[in-house]
Amino acid sequence: MIPRTGMLASVLILAMFAGFQEVKTDYDHNFNFADVHSFAIKIGTSWNNPLNEGRAKDAVAKALTASGWVQADESTADALVVIHGATQTKKSLDTFYSGGYAGYGWGGFGPSSATTTVNEYQVGTMVVDIFSAKDKKLIFRGVGQDEISDKAEKNEKKIEKATEKMFKKFPPQASEKK
Repeated sequence: MIPRTGMLASVLILAMFAGFQEVKTDYDHNFNFADVHSFAIKIGTSWNNPLNEGRAKDAVAKALTASGWVQADESTADALVVIHGATQTKKSLDTFYSGGYAGYGWGGFGPSSATTTVNEYQVGTMVVDIFSAKDKKLIFRGVGQDEISDKAEKNEKKIEKATEKMFKKFPPQASEKK
């Protein structure tokens, strides 16, 4: 019974990690974010869901405003924020084994069978790029990825959570040079 229990635990652990939202950020370590006080925001690549696009814009604007930046017109903003979205269909294979233990010692397992099912699910990716308005150079990139739910409320919470994680330590502080 131990191998079957171990396999079940592995499946549960994999399922647990699959549910975690992945968020990564990177930024230009030479850019002085203290010089930025305003931003303009727009959708760069549509993911064909105007409601979620609006939610993403609102969440990013809220995060930047909480960091001390002010939303402005694109012609006067210090930074240009461009949000991109994409979805991708992924597959998971779930294999379940049935059968019993054949005896003691080195007897091994008795006859068993395996059933494998293929599950498809949608993964959404949101990319937030921030450019210096002056020279149009990329100064910050945040990428959030998570499974898309068929419930709008869950997706809204996922957008909010990804944005919170993305801008938790924003604006980045200049690293000390040694």
